[in-house]
Amino acid sequence: MSFFGFGSRNQKTFRPKKNALSGSKGAQFQKDIDLTLSNGNLREAVKLPPGEDLYEWLAVNTVDFFNQVNILYGTLTEFCTPNNCPIMTAGSKYEYRWADGVNIKRPIEVSAPKYVEYLMDWIEGQLDDETIFPQKLGAPFPPNFNDVVKTIFKRLFRVYAHIYHSHFQKILSLKEEAHLNTCFKHFVLFTWEFCLIEKAELAPLSDLVESILQL
Repeated sequence: MSFFGFGSRNQKTFRPKKNALSGSKGAQFQKDIDLTLSNGNLREAVKLPPGEDLYEWLAVNTVDFFNQVNILYGTLTEFCTPNNCPIMTAGSKYEYRWADGVNIKRPIEVSAPKYVEYLMDWIEGQLDDETIFPQKLGAPFPPNFNDVVKTIFKRLFRVYAHIYHSHFQKILSLKEEAHLNTCFKHFVLFTWEFCLIEKAELAPLSDLVESILQL
């Protein structure tokens, strides 16, 4: 996926950008995504191309949205610090605690940057696990693939929610609001198209989500 530049500001990337899944139809899907995005039609960009495999489409887009959120958050790492954001929140009503069910089984309270670090590490682990995201062409996806994808998107949404609630003024001062809003609109339309996030999870940004869906 192509990313818009942030003017003259030096872009700070949180971690290296992941490539599309090499063993899937990732390259062709990437062309389809870039073409529809370049035409400015986000509603068309999220739709499953005719005759294509749903899980392949979800897999390629999961990598894309991971990269997108990774880059967005990367521009804020000098401002989103343990001192400034000691708890991972989305406004005063919503707090997110981290658990991965393996290394950390019970949810723990962590700072926002630590939460995002845990999250990105966890997502990378999922994307690199070939039993979940197979690299070889024709290799089967696991029965729980859709559940894994839903969890990834639910947690990526929390990063957006934190950015909007805690760092939007900084986004405005950096003149990045148009890029953030476009990325979030794309994210919302994709997750809505494939029912990837429960409506209750969207509550911290419900007004913004509703405005996007009504456009």
